[in-house]
This record gives sequence, structure tokens and C-alpha cells, in this order.
Amino acid sequence: MSRQRLGGAFGWLWTGFAASTAGTWLGFGAFPLIAVTVLGAGPAQVSALAAAGTAVGALLALPLGPWAERRRKRPVMIGADAVRCAALLSIPAAYWCGLLTYTQLLAVSAVTAAAGITFTSVGGAHLKQIVRPEHLVVAHGRFEATTWTATTVGPVAGGAAVGLLGPVATVAANALGFLASALAVAAIRGREERPARPEPARAADLVRGWRFIHADPVLRPLFRNTVAVNALIMATEPLLAVLLLGELGWSAWQYGMALGLPCLGGLCGARLAPRLEARYGRRRVLRAAGTLRAVWPLGLVPVVPGPAGMVLVIAVQAAMITCIGVFNPLFAAERLRRVPAERAARVLVAWNVTRSVVVAAVTALWGLLAAVTGARSAIAAAGVLLLLTPLLLSAGTHRPASSPTPESDGRLRPPSGPGRKDTLGDGSVPGERS
Repeated sequence: MSRQRLGGAFGWLWTGFAASTAGTWLGFGAFPLIAVTVLGAGPAQVSALAAAGTAVGALLALPLGPWAERRRKRPVMIGADAVRCAALLSIPAAYWCGLLTYTQLLAVSAVTAAAGITFTSVGGAHLKQIVRPEHLVVAHGRFEATTWTATTVGPVAGGAAVGLLGPVATVAANALGFLASALAVAAIRGREERPARPEPARAADLVRGWRFIHADPVLRPLFRNTVAVNALIMATEPLLAVLLLGELGWSAWQYGMALGLPCLGGLCGARLAPRLEARYGRRRVLRAAGTLRAVWPLGLVPVVPGPAGMVLVIAVQAAMITCIGVFNPLFAAERLRRVPAERAARVLVAWNVTRSVVVAAVTALWGLLAAVTGARSAIAAAGVLLLLTPLLLSAGTHRPASSPTPESDGRLRPPSGPGRKDTLGDGSVPGERS
């Protein structure tokens, strides 16, 4: 199943995704590094750079969902890549001219976040146009495997590049990755049809993505679960760095090894997802992987210095990331199956905007909690809350559901009458990163 040919259009889209993902992970951590080493920023400014840039970018992306639905998807994707490339290239240009400022870093962070949400959302809608429904899990599995491969290799290579070429080298490489992505998307052959019956944009369009999600009894719990899990896991990442590098005195290579090596589990999980779905059914695999990915983070709390602590972190992270690697392709494919093509862009924008804003808010909140209670206690609190998140997921995997449809008043509600077979069931109904 994982060896299926998905067509030339998907091949170019996958190539573009691989180029941009490789650039992103090559430049992972570049902004905080530049803020600290070049601009002399303190911890508060570095935290604000991560949280504010993501939140502002999400708000900037909010009106783009209804706008993108009324346009061909490939030009929007190319434009988003071009914006990200230009914004990132402004950083090395300013650095080499001696004009780089913290304000510019913040602005570029927000612009690239908005363009990233737009590309991801529109790209998901376009994927539904070029890949047959029954192949969506395989397609998302390949994206997921590419992501975890880049996550494993990129930060290590990026660190070496910074040491050899300077602090802005990986930012330039990231920009070139987006340029390569734009060229790959432009190489997709075949004329893309313009969406039917374009309508003028209205303020109400901004909330219809959320209305659609909450009208669907399967998407609604998936939405709440994935947003909550993402936020709690992402909020502990900087705290884990503080705990390992600061309190426990780990070296940089130990920290990189402990976080990079487990990403191979994501690659394995992504390759296993289609096979597990075929054998056990989508509902069972989603429930099992979605539950298990929330169990492991609590195991990071008793970490200690030395080799034993390193082994513990690698084992816990590998188990969690493997479960994420299984869950994400099935979840992303199921989401696309349940969203009509004409609604996909706004639904995915609403989903990604919510995720970004919640991650930024929870990250900032957990930073304050760690300042009061300590990093280890804050990580433990997130781990305990994560144990509750499978309750959000189970609501969407027990009941059969019908697809939401637009009503005459523009709102989206489930249709009356008997629903179709639950598409989280045995996988017989054809069709992120949490």
C-alpha cells in the first residue's frame, strides 16, 4: 500500500514539501540564536519572539481562508512560498548591512507564520484535488515520513552550518527551500479549475470554518483533541531545554542526540500507519495511537543527569513520536475526507489558526508556571493534563456521523435523517501534524 504511485502532480507537490521542510528544519532555532548572539536579547524577548510571532501570524492568516477558497490553489501556494522566501532573505541582507533589529525578526516571524498557515491550508485543499480519496492516508504518510526525516537530520546539519558560515546561514537556506518549493508547485502540469460560483467575501466567512468543524460530530472531538495535545506538548519543549541544559547540565550534543534520534520513530510510525489501518481499522488505530501519544510525556519528569537520563529521554521521546507518526497521517486523511473540496481551505485555515494561537498562549502560560514552580513541575503539570486528552478523542470515535452540509442561511449543520457509516470505522469508506 505504501508503494502506490500517486501521480506526477503529487510527486511535484511532495518535492516542494520536502524542499521547504528541509529548509525549515535546517534553520530550526535560527531566530532565537540570532536574537541572543547577534542582538543580545534576553529570555523574555526570546520567548516573546516565539509566542508573539506565531500568534500575530495566525491572526494575519485568518481572513485568507475565505479569500483562498475563491481562487485557484496553486497560485496561492506559490505566492505564499514567495512571501516566505522574500521575508527570510531580508534577514541576512539586513545582517550583512549592519541594520538587523529585533523588530525585524518579530515582523518576519509573523509574516512567515501567516504565509505558512496559508500554504499548509491551501496545500491540504489542493491535495484533495490531485489524490484519489482512498490514497490520502498513503499521501499523508509520505509527508509525515519526510517531516520526521528532516527533523532528524536538519538541526544537526544546521548547527554545523552556523558554526562554519555564521548565524544567518541557515535562514538563507530556509529561504532557498521555499523558493524550491514554489518552483516545484509551479511545475505541476494540468490546468487547475477555478472554484465554481465565486462570491464576494463577507465578514461572516471568517467563522464558517469553525462552524463547519463544530457541526461535524467526528471533526469536533478531533479538533479539540489535536489542538489540546499540540499545545501541551509544544509548551513543554522550551521547558525541557531549560531542565536538561540548565538544571541538569547536559551538553549540547547530548541534548541534540536526545531530541533528534527519537524522530526516527516518527518515520517508522508514518510508514506503519497505512498497514495498521488496513489490518485493524481506522477507528481503532486512531484511538490507540491518539491515546498512547498522550501517555508518554509524563515519563520525562524523573529525568536525571548522566547516561541514564539520556536513555530515558530518548526512550520516552521515541515512543511518543512513533505514536504521533502513526496518528497524524490517519487524522489528516480523515479530516480531508470529511471536508468538501469547496470548504477545505477555510476549514484548514480555521484549524491551523486555532492551533497556532492556542500553542502560543499555552507556551507563554507554561513559561510563567515554570518561573513560579520550576521547569520539572511545569512539565509534570502538562503531562497530567495530557492524560485527560484521550477523553476528547473518544467522543468522535464511538458514534456514527454524517457530513455537515451548508444550510440556506449559510450556517453548517449535520443533515437530518440516518447518517452514513462512521468513517472512523474499518476504513472501508474511501477518502496533520498533530
